[in-house]
Amino acid sequence: MPMLTLPVSRYRRHALHYALKSLGYLPTPLLERLNRSLNAPTMAQYPHADGHLRAIIGANRKMKRPLTVSQLTQMRKKFAVDAVSMQSPNVWQTQSNSTRVQAENPQTKSLQTKKTTNQQVHWQDKKIANADGENMQIRCYEAGQHSNPDKVVMLFIHGGGFCIGDIDTHHEFCHTVCQQTGWAVASVDYRLAPEHTAPTALRDCLAAYVWLSEHCHTMGALPSRIVLSGDSAGGCLATLVAQQVISPDEVQWQQLKIHGATDMQTIQRLSQPLAQLPLYPVIDITAEHPSWTLYGDGLFLDHNDAEVFDAAYMGHGTIPPEHGFVSVARGDSTNMCPSYIVAAELDILRDEALDYAEQLKAKGYPVKVHTVLGAPHGFIHLMSIHSGLNHEVNHIISDFAKWVHMLCQAAD
Repeated sequence: MPMLTLPVSRYRRHALHYALKSLGYLPTPLLERLNRSLNAPTMAQYPHADGHLRAIIGANRKMKRPLTVSQLTQMRKKFAVDAVSMQSPNVWQTQSNSTRVQAENPQTKSLQTKKTTNQQVHWQDKKIANADGENMQIRCYEAGQHSNPDKVVMLFIHGGGFCIGDIDTHHEFCHTVCQQTGWAVASVDYRLAPEHTAPTALRDCLAAYVWLSEHCHTMGALPSRIVLSGDSAGGCLATLVAQQVISPDEVQWQQLKIHGATDMQTIQRLSQPLAQLPLYPVIDITAEHPSWTLYGDGLFLDHNDAEVFDAAYMGHGTIPPEHGFVSVARGDSTNMCPSYIVAAELDILRDEALDYAEQLKAKGYPVKVHTVLGAPHGFIHLMSIHSGLNHEVNHIISDFAKWVHMLCQAAD
């Protein structure tokens, strides 16, 4: 007897979204009883994290297993499914069947011309050349007509320790930026470690910046109105791209003897980024700060995770971790563009982000800093699950957009 195959409903596909969000509707006594059973953090430990968020942290702590480099490929597949499962179905629900299959199965991402619409946001996956002239995917988002009078486009670079993540895992954030600001957004699917060690990811992201500079007019934007953003490792890469576009280090590139699609002459001709929005970024993988001790265990990103990601990213590559193409703190931040730096309170990376903000301020560069209290690393993945974090993410997007608008007005 043939088995009946049921279509994947939006409820099944976004099961984690509904399951984790439902925890927030539990009565407080029941929620705190659940937290005790999960051995979740207490209010005394994390006073800025409510019971709902502590339950999510506790559930993650209960299910989490130590990571090794050999498990990264498997973890990459799991994260690709889980991250989409945590997203609101509203940012996916009007896709055509073929595009929905594409989002659920990374092996079908070669689809290039399928265009989808959700309310006022349209997105399209395109193939562009990576730093070595091979195919690389970029997802381009546009809002309704006449919604982007400042002609801004955001280049978003996803996080995931340089080893996991893709354009689907961060689709919800990019969709929300486009929907709320009216900006065009381009999200790049750069090559990952351990298959591709540093500085491959940086080179691919620079190639994406070059492509966007040359094609942003097709998205209603100007090359002088590119803003950079990324979370975690993506925040690191976004800031490294800014450093290299603003102050290209020709000597360092020549020493690496890397030849590819993006040459130094091309980079030197690029318009500088208008601003950047790094979210809980990796700033210096060689340094440890007090937040490493405070939040190094039991949260979404722990000591072991960071060490495994760093080892995979560096591999037996050609550059050391203290190289300026790896660690933002070791790069050249001369004439850095206006920077809106976001840190998460409960994050091992918190202090290095705040330290970098202070370094930029000391040099007289425009900087805004926003620390999300009670938030763990990776909190944008909870933006449609937790009401408090939803408010925070919306505030960050809105506040950054207002700042960018002022920068555009000043430039006109």
